[in-house]
Amino acid sequence: MNSRSISFPDWQTVLSNAAFSAREKSAYAGEIIGFLRHCKVQGAAATADFAKHYLEGREMASAGPARLALRWFYVEGRKREALPVKDRAASGPGEIADAGAGPEVAVAAGTGRSPDASPSAGRKVMEPPPAAGDTGATPWEQALIRAARERGLLWRTEQTYREWAVRFARFIAPGAPETATGEDVAAFLSALAVQGRASPSAQKQALNALVFLLQKALHRELGAMDFRRAQPKRRLPTVLGPGETRSLLAQMDGTSRLMAELAYGAGLRLMELLRLRVHHLDLERQRLQVMAGKGDKDRATLLPEKLVPALRQQLTRLRELWEKDRAAGVPGVWLPEGLDRKYPKAGVSWEWQWLFPSRELGVDPATGIRRRHHVSDSYFQRALKEAATAAQIDKRVTPHVLRHSFATHLLESGTDIRTVQELLGHESVETTQIYTHVMQKPGLGVRSPLDALGAADPGQH
Repeated sequence: MNSRSISFPDWQTVLSNAAFSAREKSAYAGEIIGFLRHCKVQGAAATADFAKHYLEGREMASAGPARLALRWFYVEGRKREALPVKDRAASGPGEIADAGAGPEVAVAAGTGRSPDASPSAGRKVMEPPPAAGDTGATPWEQALIRAARERGLLWRTEQTYREWAVRFARFIAPGAPETATGEDVAAFLSALAVQGRASPSAQKQALNALVFLLQKALHRELGAMDFRRAQPKRRLPTVLGPGETRSLLAQMDGTSRLMAELAYGAGLRLMELLRLRVHHLDLERQRLQVMAGKGDKDRATLLPEKLVPALRQQLTRLRELWEKDRAAGVPGVWLPEGLDRKYPKAGVSWEWQWLFPSRELGVDPATGIRRRHHVSDSYFQRALKEAATAAQIDKRVTPHVLRHSFATHLLESGTDIRTVQELLGHESVETTQIYTHVMQKPGLGVRSPLDALGAADPGQH
């Protein structure tokens, strides 16, 4: 049941008639719109499982209100689905219209599958619309989108900026972003830190988004801003032991196992893994080139010798798929905007193909072109979570845990911390030093005094 999409096109009408205060209705609407926007960006169906995944990625303080809003959305949506068809809203089945995000915004629903997949009989699946047709619902949002595309911002960056802008607009209502001042931005950022308990990185992201909105899109000068800074929280990374890592990988097979082994063996971030292309591999020199990683930086890292045969097999399968796409006239894969203009045919060339392509073709949200993209992040995250459950690992295992484990295991084996820093792509060695606190033998192999006491008396436990 949790993998079945909800069909609730008239949710805003139902919410407006609900027995909530005006403030609660506004908060619920904002959270639901934010979730539906996220579904559209990810190209995912609005299922309960995807809602849980969405909430897991939220800050703890903001996840509570969002959880209440989405619970209402799904409970009331199921009630509406139980009504006779004639009593439902005019919207067709299989659609969830996001009126707050503009009339053109819809997310896939009705099958629980990717919008790229063929719809089930009698159900209509809506694909995310091209960005060219999604120009925003208000003048300020239209200005933001225009400024983002004129500067060639990545699709994910544009969507992130839009989400922060929407939250800011709700914060200053009934005012509007067109008349916002630096004091309004400072008040919003302070509220994030104090009431929202946001992390420093989230607050910094919000600051970047709002500065871009007001200065680049709306041409307003903010001046100096004095706001409450979010307090940095010291968090130790979750790390798997060698035995846990072996158990986890043993529960996986096929492409998902190869992806997990490569993420762990090379210390890759999730999107670095998904965006690997054929020419990033150097099998002869056992070297992996990470292009446009975090901070748009390139780096070289390890390519495990153990994975060379499996990667050769992957390339063989990939070449067959690539030849079928060329024979079928499928457009080339997505390329960075500048490269696409300079080499318009590079997208169909072998070396630029995704190392882990999607099985189905999908609509490129930035152009509307139906092409082959890389596998979705949710596919790998779900496979990893299922493997961790099967391996009975009592830790929250995410793709980034594999990267944490890579760094920690290298340090435990005696690798110099500067080398680990370069392999991870950290700008400062201080960032890498966090792993010294989770090593099996921290403090240069200091032994616990309890271990030095010798065997304990069996009768004491």
